[in-house]
Amino acid sequence: MGLIVITLLLQLCSILTAAIAYKPADVIRLDCGAIDNSISPDKRPWIPDTGSKFMPPLTSNNSSSVSKADQQNPSVDQIPYLTARIFPSQFTYTFPISSGPKFLRLYFYSANYSGRDITKSFFNVSAAGHTLLGNFSVFLSAPANSPSFVKEFVVHVGNSQTLDLTFTPTTSSVDSYAFINGIEIVSMPDNLYLTGVNSPNTTLVGKKSSFIVDTSMALETLYRLNVGGQSIDVQNDTGMFRRWENDNRYLKGNLLGKEPFLDFKVLYNNKTPAYTAPEYVYRTQRVMGPDQNNLQFNMSWIFSVDSGFNYLVRLHFCEFIIDIEGNNQRVFTVYIGDEIADKPVDVFKRAGGKFIPVYNDYVVAVDGAIGRKRDMVISLFPYIYSRPLFVDALLNGVEIFRLNASDGSLTVPNY
Repeated sequence: MGLIVITLLLQLCSILTAAIAYKPADVIRLDCGAIDNSISPDKRPWIPDTGSKFMPPLTSNNSSSVSKADQQNPSVDQIPYLTARIFPSQFTYTFPISSGPKFLRLYFYSANYSGRDITKSFFNVSAAGHTLLGNFSVFLSAPANSPSFVKEFVVHVGNSQTLDLTFTPTTSSVDSYAFINGIEIVSMPDNLYLTGVNSPNTTLVGKKSSFIVDTSMALETLYRLNVGGQSIDVQNDTGMFRRWENDNRYLKGNLLGKEPFLDFKVLYNNKTPAYTAPEYVYRTQRVMGPDQNNLQFNMSWIFSVDSGFNYLVRLHFCEFIIDIEGNNQRVFTVYIGDEIADKPVDVFKRAGGKFIPVYNDYVVAVDGAIGRKRDMVISLFPYIYSRPLFVDALLNGVEIFRLNASDGSLTVPNY
């Protein structure tokens, strides 16, 4: 009897521990070029880089200036986009910080600063031994629907407990310069994306060799989707201020599926802790539904990526439909491109029950010369060979990261 009580208490402690969202050891937000502390519209506090401990002593070889944007689009948040720090030559911020993996977010606003021509700004950005951006143009890279944007990276800080972030103009023109509007650094759990070993829930798609996503690598976040649900803002993430976008514009074809929602307690655990993804990701999903001839269609999403790189694709699942009560009731196959990435996927069986979240990682090689855009298609198709109760498939969330090339670089052409 005592052993049973101890076992139940240990299980309860495991559930409670897993249900605590992550509290990052380091959160740094620099409003570059600003002179006062401020709060952005999403309620995050920012400090000015001016006079901060992260700024190096200014010399003739390490100079910078500050400027306000010459024009402020009303759709662009003033913080941190109104001001910028301008670099006519190489410039390095130094961040004393704990060791471990970090989100590094760089904020850019495509505008002229003090009369400088934004079209002449090309520069490199490097950190943690990796070139994150090469010959980068904010003007050419800004999304068509927004002049402001964020580039998010995952980098690892070693035992030196220092992260150097270097900006270097890349053209010889006297009018060339580098600049940055905002910098954000947030710690993350050690094993969230950089596992350091071949994880049992990681699949190398279409290859027989092994692949390790470890601390020697840098990643760039390309897509993070809440499938079947609304966008999730940074304050409703699990402590790391990630943005989760609605998946509507990535759906391919006419089979849009259904969007069920259930307000239940997500049963996080040690395999899928609460910081993995917000509860709302697992409470919403897209399914094929009972009204389709499901064996004649795929439920698919299409993503634009660059050739010549490997990609880490993470798919989130959670079975919560009332009719699903056991194994082999909803089973499907995951395709990435033309390759079978995973089969058979029985979420109930894989997670160990209903309301329990689970995710799987897939490393996908997109072959070809660097500089070409390619479509990555993720498709789900019912698996019928085990004769499941339902002919259906489900997906709750998607994350896609580009992994650095063999030379350590993440750089791609400006588009």
